[in-house]
Parts: sequence; structure tokens; C-alpha cells
Amino acid sequence: MTIQILTHTDCLAHDPGAGHPETPLRLAGVLSAIDSAAFIKSLVIEDAPLGTEAQILLAHHDSHLQRIKETAPEKGEAALDGDTRMSPGSLNAALRAVGATCQGVDNMMSEHTKSVFCATRPPGHHATPTHAMGFCLFNHIAIAALHAREKYNLDRVAIVDFDVHHGNGTQDIMQGREGMFYISTHQSPLYPGTGLESENIDNNIFNVPVHGGTGHATYVEIFQEMVVPALQAYQPELILVSAGFDAHKDDPLAGMALTNDTYKWLGSTLQGLANDHCGGKLLSALEGGYNLSVLPDSVLAYLEGILEV
Repeated sequence: MTIQILTHTDCLAHDPGAGHPETPLRLAGVLSAIDSAAFIKSLVIEDAPLGTEAQILLAHHDSHLQRIKETAPEKGEAALDGDTRMSPGSLNAALRAVGATCQGVDNMMSEHTKSVFCATRPPGHHATPTHAMGFCLFNHIAIAALHAREKYNLDRVAIVDFDVHHGNGTQDIMQGREGMFYISTHQSPLYPGTGLESENIDNNIFNVPVHGGTGHATYVEIFQEMVVPALQAYQPELILVSAGFDAHKDDPLAGMALTNDTYKWLGSTLQGLANDHCGGKLLSALEGGYNLSVLPDSVLAYLEGILEV
């Protein structure tokens, strides 16, 4: 088995400013680790195309797209909110993130590859239909899900989000949409304050909030008892993953206690579910993960888990 890695150097040109957690060094470290991975022969690294406006408009209002384009600075920095900033390279970086997920879907549906990992930034799962927030400009995983449904007439697309923060934007975009199932495990309470069990909708939204301090054994038990059966019952034709690694015990922005063993287990578990239900089609996109010394190994552990299945 191989994993297609979709990435682009444009994603390194998004610079939110000195001291910002969503630094280009995050992706630089991940790409360096991938290049020197022991299993490099099982990885096929390709450039991500630019996403299109038509793809973005599957999930976002035109007013949102226009605001991002108008805010993009020719020099210096521009703020969309207190956390979310743009530099001259930010727009193309975000377009590459969209292009990566949509191209990954196309590649899987054409049987060019089975498993895809999008090593891109900025992250996307906080971006709502109308607003950028939480470091996110466009919600590339939600765009990919809607692209898959529109282009390939899929009846059941599942999104699994294991970032430590709830993907409020993905939930907003997916809520009430036929053929879409968003599942999120996340620390609660924590930014952005959404993702309560009271927000759940059968076969559409499934939030699994977990306590701060939750470690490997407890998390695996929760995932096996709640997320796996939900996915098995749904029988998705495609599984998309918001792969955030900020639930790691050493991450500075949250308080969970997962380890690289957890991420390896998640990789093998999700790929196994994809093999059982959708011909192995599993697309994962990088979301959070803000400890620069930990993130690269966490991503490698996840990829190793996928390759073991």
C-alpha cells in the first residue's frame, strides 16, 4: 500500500506573524520528517493544485470568499480577527489546501490512489460558511466532502475530526445536509465552546466531547465504543479526516494527553474502517498541532498506522 502526500511550497508562505502558533515551521517540520521517513518508499509526494472559487463556494458564501480576497495584503499583515491573520502568501496557501483535498478526492475516486494525506496549511475546520476564525480561512475538509457528493453523487460521506478543538465550522457547514455525517472528538470545555452532545443530530452530527487530561487508553476506549460503531452503522462511501495533532500531551494550546501511539492507532483504525466500507478511500488533512518538536513524529505515527493495515 502507498499513501499519496499532497502538499505545496506555497503553504509555507502563509505567515501570521512573529509568535503566532500557526507558524510555517509546523509544516516545514512535517515535510522534513516525511522526506526522511523510514517508509518513504510507501509515500508518493505530489504538488497540490490551486483550489477554485467554484469549489470554495460549495461550502462558503460568496461574501466570505470576497472578504478573504480583499483582506489579502500585498505586504505586511492583515487581520481577519484577533487570531486569524493573512500575509501576502496566505491566499495561495489556503487555495492549495482546498486544491489538495479536492484533488485527493478525485484521485481516490478514479482509483489513482486509496489513501491521501494533505500536508497543507492554514488549517480549515473552524472556518464557517461566512467567517474565517481560529487560524482558518477556508474549510477545505468540508469543501472536499461537498465536492465528492456533487461530482460523484455519493450518498454517504463521513468526516472524522480528532483535532483537540471542535470543528465548529465543519459542523455549521454540514448541519442538516443530506448524505453528510460529521463526527468529532474534542476536549470540552475548550475553544471555540461548541461541540456539545446537545448539538447532535442522528446520522448528521455526532459530537463526542472528552475531558482535559484524557490519555491514550481512555481515548481509545471512547473511540472504539462510540465512533467506530457509528461509522460502521453509517457505512460511508468515503471517509475524510480532519487530522489535528494538538490533543498530544505536550501540545501548548490544550490539555489532553494523547501520545504518538494514539495517532498510530487512529491511522490503522480509520484505514481499517475505510477498507471495510469504502474500498480503502481515506483522505486526511492536517489541522492543528502546535508543538514543533512533537508534531512531525505525530504525523509520521499516523501515517505508519495507515500503512500497517
